[in-house]
Amino acid sequence: MTRTLVFGGARSGKSAYAEQLAASSGKEVIYIATAAAGDAEMAARIAQHRAHRPAHWTTVEQPLALADALAAWRAPQRLVLVDCLTLWLSNLMFSDGARYPDVGNIALPARFHAERAALLAELAVERGDVLLVSNEVGMGIVPWGAVSRSYADEAGRLNQSVAAACDRVAFIAAGLPLMLKGA
Repeated sequence: MTRTLVFGGARSGKSAYAEQLAASSGKEVIYIATAAAGDAEMAARIAQHRAHRPAHWTTVEQPLALADALAAWRAPQRLVLVDCLTLWLSNLMFSDGARYPDVGNIALPARFHAERAALLAELAVERGDVLLVSNEVGMGIVPWGAVSRSYADEAGRLNQSVAAACDRVAFIAAGLPLMLKGA
């Protein structure tokens, strides 16, 4: 069982790199997509990603219950590719329909904490290969507004926790991988 985190900035090539790893694994690929089409632009992005994936890969759309989906689909003969953790994080932050203030402390929904803990617990179980894609959002300027800062903080914490649970971690920049952990 191998757990791999692939992360990088927007349009860095992280999804393409993860898909190459999945395709070359020789295993049945299960693709867990966390995106939800909230508007026409996002729907077009999702359609483009679907069209790009090999037809023989099984796609599971799961915007919130990621640990449950992983538990259901991970198996020794499979590689489960999750794209992406930061979309999932955003989905969870707004899962209860909360409107966050522009200033002050952000109280995240209970489901956010429960799903995050469930994901980390699932990654500790030896059940089959998993490949997780995430965005690095903390390398730029400090975001404007409390909710944006909270999101960047939580994304950084999530990436750190997932990286600690993974055997391999690759940072992608300009389409090139830099191995930070593992072979």
